[in-house]
Amino acid sequence: MATHNDTGSKGEAAARDYLLTQGYRVRHVNWRCGHLELDIVAERDGVLVVVEVKTRSTDYYGPAHEAVNDRKRQRIVTAADAYVRQHDWQGETRFDIITLVPEGSTFRLEHIEDAFLA
Repeated sequence: MATHNDTGSKGEAAARDYLLTQGYRVRHVNWRCGHLELDIVAERDGVLVVVEVKTRSTDYYGPAHEAVNDRKRQRIVTAADAYVRQHDWQGETRFDIITLVPEGSTFRLEHIEDAFLA
């Protein structure tokens, strides 16, 4: 596996573990529907939380959350719509971003709740 893929996988695992410690129930990781993918789908307090995870080896080129541009947000919303329909979700849905940058043997993690609207 390429180093950037390994960093991304470790970042997604760290994000999942963080969500669990914060009281979220992780429903799916890397959920796919055709060419669409959601990094993490979680639930807390009756809210479905779609989490985009961005792991960067450094923040030299700017904050990782800036990589979630309009096109990426639209793909996430489209995938979330497919998820909601497939799983017959009737409640509220929220879109979060978790960014991670390695710091020694751990990550510096930022959780942006309600990062964008559908």
